[in-house]
Amino acid sequence: MKVAPAIRSVLKRSFGRYVVVGLSVYLFELLVIFVSQRLGASPLVAVSLGFWVGLVTSFTLQKFVTFNDSRTHHRILLPQVAAVTLLVLFNFGFTVGVTKLLAAVLPVVVIRTLTLGITTIWNFYLYKTRIFRLGEGTTY
Repeated sequence: MKVAPAIRSVLKRSFGRYVVVGLSVYLFELLVIFVSQRLGASPLVAVSLGFWVGLVTSFTLQKFVTFNDSRTHHRILLPQVAAVTLLVLFNFGFTVGVTKLLAAVLPVVVIRTLTLGITTIWNFYLYKTRIFRLGEGTTY
């Protein structure tokens, strides 16, 4: 299957790949939230479950696909995991806090979309400039 030149051009750039991967994971996360709620989970539990499932999937795809960081040596991987762990804890707290504040007035899917949009911006910056930075002269 051939990819249209415009799409190929977007995918070659790191932000384009970041958005495509992010949107794919987002849709997967919404599915987790939907199924969880259908199975009786509260809004907070459904969003929390979606967050963690989405996180593991997103980290893996962003590292290897978006930023082409195939380094897996423990001296590289352990600091990346530590940095992402701190970022995740912050993102999770932010997501749960906003969900608690807005669950009475907005649907859970809207809340998760809002928090995901906000965290997407600061995550991209930190991934590109700190966490998955390959070094001088490297282009994404």
